[in-house]
Parts: sequence; C-alpha cells; structure tokens
Amino acid sequence: MNNVASHARWMSAAAVFALVAGCATGPNANPADPFEPFNRGVSRFNDTVDDAVLVPVATAYQKALPSMVRTGVNNFFSNIGDVWSLANNVAQLKLQNSAETFMRLNVNTFFGLGGLLDVATEAGIPRHEEDFGQTLGYWGVGAGPYVVLPLLGPSTVRDTAAKPLDMYGDPLGHVSDIPWRNSLTVLRVVDTRSQYLRAGRLLGDAALDKYSFTRDAFLQHRRSQVYDGNPPNDGSDGSDGSDGGDK
Repeated sequence: MNNVASHARWMSAAAVFALVAGCATGPNANPADPFEPFNRGVSRFNDTVDDAVLVPVATAYQKALPSMVRTGVNNFFSNIGDVWSLANNVAQLKLQNSAETFMRLNVNTFFGLGGLLDVATEAGIPRHEEDFGQTLGYWGVGAGPYVVLPLLGPSTVRDTAAKPLDMYGDPLGHVSDIPWRNSLTVLRVVDTRSQYLRAGRLLGDAALDKYSFTRDAFLQHRRSQVYDGNPPNDGSDGSDGSDGGDK
C-alpha cells in the first residue's frame, strides 16, 4: 500500500504541475492539449533521457541478444501483463475477452515455459490488452486533456489518475525480492524500448514536429483502444470527456 500511496502522490504532483502550466496557455490553445507548454518541456526532458540512456542501452541489448532470446523475454513480460488485462476485461464485463485472456494465461504459463513461448497465439487465442484507464473510459469517464508525464511519456488526465492502480496491479510490483524486482523492471523497460528503436528513428527523421505527431497519434490510438478498435464516427477526439466506451 505504501507503493500505491507513493505513486499516487507522484501522479498528483504531475497533474498539479500540468494544471499550473495550463493556466499559462493562451486562448488559441489546442483544446485537446491545453497544457502544451508544460508538455513540450517534459517531452524535451524525456527525449534527453531517452537519447542519453535508453537508446544506447536498448541498442546494446538488441545487438547482444539473439532475436529468439529477445522474443522469449518479450513473451514472458506480455504473459505477466495478461494478469492485469484479465482483471480489467472482467471489470468491463467482456465475458469472451475475459475467457480468452484466462485461457491465454493458462496455456502460456503451463505449456509455454512460464510464458517464454507464446503458444496461445499459435493456437489462435487472441490477446486482449486492457488497463484501468481503458476500464474508466469504457464506463464513460472522459479522457480529459493530453498530459506528458516525466519518464512515463504520453498520457491523459484520466490515464494519469489510473496509473497508481495500474502500477499496483502489475505483478512485478509484488515480487518480494527487491533485487529481482528491480532487475526484472529494468529488463522490461529495456526490452520494451528495443521494440521501438526503428520506429523512433523513423519518427525523428520524418516528423516535422515530433511532439505534435506523437500527441495526435497517441490520442487516436488510445481512443481506438477504449472502443476496441471501433470508435464512433462522431468527430470527437475524446479530449472533451466524450470517449467513454460502449457498455
């Protein structure tokens, strides 16, 4: 519970900073991104950390480990993530998705060497990734303005509020051996970053305004996730609190 309280205080502080920054925005601010000056500053900080630390480490990781090993690592963390996805599928009353996620967990854990092998996908059992931010959206909670969080990256006010519970629901956070927990957490961050090395390079080369491109792509993708890939064609971008999912 101390971990949850700590995460909650950190997220609250980030939200307060965003609100303070938002007060300084002009009348022509993007309605989906009223905190843009603050967000751009945090994005620059995140990019600096990414370029100085994550990209070199992820590049070394990609070069040092064979593709088969990296696939196994990614499968392992995806299988762990299915635990929280199952809880959120149940919370959204998605019976078929819950059943399939439960089957994925069992098949990959028991027949896939603890999740190192993605046997479930080979068997035709789809993955249904869900988090608490999506659950809130499904039950009608609007996304709110776009927010960029230090180190964590793109988010929304709704998803920021959901972060503490998402972190608490992460099985890695409940590993009692601290060195093992920290090592696994770092490995997951590096593995995740290595998946996007090429995309990051292409984005840096192609986007005239990397910040705007990232923001628009994130908001569109996030809205699609809330609606399971079928957002209503009503012209809303979800920034006004109108992206709650169908029940």
